[in-house]
Amino acid sequence: MTTTQQPAGFSGLGIAPRLLERLSKLSFTTPTPIQRQAIPVAIQGKDIVGIAQTGTGKTLAFGIPMLQRLNQVKGAGIVILPTRELAIQVDDALRKVAAPFGLRTAVLIGGTSIKPQISAIKKRPHIVIATPGRLNDHLQQRTISLGTTRIVVLDEADRMLDMGFAPQIEKIFRALPRERQTMLFSATMPAKIMKMATRYMQLPIRIEVAPAGTAAERVTQEIFVVPKDAKIRLTEKLLQQYLGSTLVFTRTKYGAKKLTRSLRDAGHTAAEIHSNRSLNQRREALEGFKSGKYRVLIATDIASRGIDVTGIELVLNFDLPTNTEDYVHRIGRTARAGAGGHAISFATPDQRKELDAIENLVQKSLPISKLPDLPPARPGSSYAGSRERGDRDYRSSRGGSGRGRRPQRGRRRR
Repeated sequence: MTTTQQPAGFSGLGIAPRLLERLSKLSFTTPTPIQRQAIPVAIQGKDIVGIAQTGTGKTLAFGIPMLQRLNQVKGAGIVILPTRELAIQVDDALRKVAAPFGLRTAVLIGGTSIKPQISAIKKRPHIVIATPGRLNDHLQQRTISLGTTRIVVLDEADRMLDMGFAPQIEKIFRALPRERQTMLFSATMPAKIMKMATRYMQLPIRIEVAPAGTAAERVTQEIFVVPKDAKIRLTEKLLQQYLGSTLVFTRTKYGAKKLTRSLRDAGHTAAEIHSNRSLNQRREALEGFKSGKYRVLIATDIASRGIDVTGIELVLNFDLPTNTEDYVHRIGRTARAGAGGHAISFATPDQRKELDAIENLVQKSLPISKLPDLPPARPGSSYAGSRERGDRDYRSSRGGSGRGRRPQRGRRRR
């Protein structure tokens, strides 16, 4: 008996020949799992809920069908994302693929003048890429109409709800025509996302290439339990061990600024990216990180899904995330597109519950490493502290030796 093998490339997914040629010229030869499963369904015009890890090519998973269908049906498409950086990155990716087809895009984001955006809207773009707040500004000022929209994409939908965009998304959907195709993509799928899907979508097809909360396959994970006043010194120690590009996440904007200043004082090339920085400052920091001008980029969670940089060696969670599910998105900034990477997280001795929640999410016990000998605090530093005993105290509170992995406890499997 003979079996039919699935084509290895993008052919056989229903993509038009001209788009296939364009993908080939851009060196896109092998679709990722989410692309292979979502593209054929989306090209048929069906509603989709796509769940996939970060860094697995979700932009092309909705971008290719959107570009092809807009060549077939009259109307426009709209992509809604939570951050300015993501909007710019999606626009860059779509324009590269759409360049030969004369499709125009417009980016509507905060932090920039609204006048050039109004000019771009007047040119009747085929695709609008927008953050919820700025799109609602245009709707309120009546500088844009969504009446001709035929395809809507919500990218990183769970993040948008976490950032409080739900009321604004509801306003946007009220301005959309009822007859449309809606695609929703995310790395995690809480119940509130599925509730949104049932409200705004028609019999959506769920495509899940990895269980919600699954970390990138080739990222290794490690925990240090460390007193708060020793975190910066441990960071400096690790930067001597890991010499590649490093992305550091802090919980607050103030923490990002303080850590950036400290690392620069220690001789590291570092930049910060958070909501207190202007769009131009954030662009400069991100481009400098990509080019190698900065080896270390310190970010808050507003950037955890807006940093699409290949080759990041280390992701360091200087602070554990406020939202447990952000842990997956943070560490997904390394080990992208099949590459390897490493993620280290700092936990203070009183954060046992936070670590338990992360372990439940990723469905594995994370190894706790022994604290190395740390350098003394630099003169004038506010981080001079007592002897580091955080990891030992934490282990004793768990009743284990602290060597290797902690014993598995009974956990609800998802």
